[in-house]
Amino acid sequence: MHDAAYYIDLLLSGVTVGSLYALIAIGYTMVYGILRLINFAHGDIFMMAGFFMVYAATWMPMAVCIPLVLIATVALGVLIEKAAYSPLRTAPRMSVMISAIGVSYLLQNLATYITGGIARAYPDIPFLTQVMQVGSLNVKRITIITPILTILLVVVLVILIQKTKIGMPCVRYPATLRRRSSWASRSTALFP
Repeated sequence: MHDAAYYIDLLLSGVTVGSLYALIAIGYTMVYGILRLINFAHGDIFMMAGFFMVYAATWMPMAVCIPLVLIATVALGVLIEKAAYSPLRTAPRMSVMISAIGVSYLLQNLATYITGGIARAYPDIPFLTQVMQVGSLNVKRITIITPILTILLVVVLVILIQKTKIGMPCVRYPATLRRRSSWASRSTALFP
C-alpha cells in the first residue's frame, strides 16, 4: 500500500500531462471549428517543435533557443499552410483531408530520416526541472507551471476570441459558411 504522497504525486503528474493534452485539443478544436478541417499534421508539428528544440539546445543558450524554436515552428506552420492547404481552398473537403494526411506522413518520415529513428533526450532546463519541497512532496517546478500556464493560455485565447478584431471573425466564419450552404441549397431547390 502506498502513502498519500504517492497518490498526490500521481495526481499532479496526471494534471500536468492532461494540461498538455488540453492544449493540443484546443488547437484541433479551433482548426476544425473555424476551417472544418481535421488537421492530421497537428501533432506532427508539435513533434517537429520538439525536434527543433532538441537540436537547437545543443549549440545555443536557452534564452535564444526558445524564441527561435517558436519562430521556426510558426514558419513551418505557415509553410504547410501555403504549400498544402491554401491551393486546395476551393477543392472538395476530401482533397484537403488527403493533403493533411500527406503532410503528416511527410513530417513523420522526415523526422525518422533525420534522426535515424533513434530516440533523443529533451534538453534539461534547470529552472523547470528544479525540485521544490511542498510539504512531504518533492515536486518539479514544471509540474506546477504547466497547468497554470495552460489555464493562462486558455483565458488569453478566450479573451482573444471574444474581445478582439482578430478573434471575433473566427467565431462568425463557421456560421457564415453554414448560412452560405443553406442559401446554396435553397437556390438549387428553387432553380434546379
